[in-house]
Amino acid sequence: MINMSAEELLTFFKEHNICESLTIGEVEKLTHYLLEKSYEDGEVISDAGEIGDFLAYVIEGKVKLTSNDGQDTTEVGKQSEGTLVGEMSFFDRKPRNLRLTAGKKGVKCLLLTRPMYDRLKVEEPFIAVNILENAIVSLDNLVRHMGDDISALGHYMHGFGKH
Repeated sequence: MINMSAEELLTFFKEHNICESLTIGEVEKLTHYLLEKSYEDGEVISDAGEIGDFLAYVIEGKVKLTSNDGQDTTEVGKQSEGTLVGEMSFFDRKPRNLRLTAGKKGVKCLLLTRPMYDRLKVEEPFIAVNILENAIVSLDNLVRHMGDDISALGHYMHGFGKH
């Protein structure tokens, strides 16, 4: 269960374009499948190499995405309030490439675990489809931003400077 009311969650979803077609009644049902969890500064949310057993909506704070090559740890990105994290490994069931840690001020997330998602698919398929569509949009945004970053890096490396 979560501490947010269905009305608060619906408002949050609308503010961040999440599961936009859900009604207040459907959001009320969804609250019974979610778990609210807080993480302190630097606390590991999910580690590289783990297979994702949950996906999470960031409702407060930031999640840092880091990579470790065995010697150095490099921050490769951040996800802030209103974003979805952990969806790739959750759906493809392959080990995570990155470590997810709480940002400096901590982070609060709404988790949807695999067992609860499996129940949701059977008991509330319309809600499950909305979550799946939201995950697709989230991954699409990730790929688009990655493409922009690669393009900018290539532009910079070939001597044209930043733009």
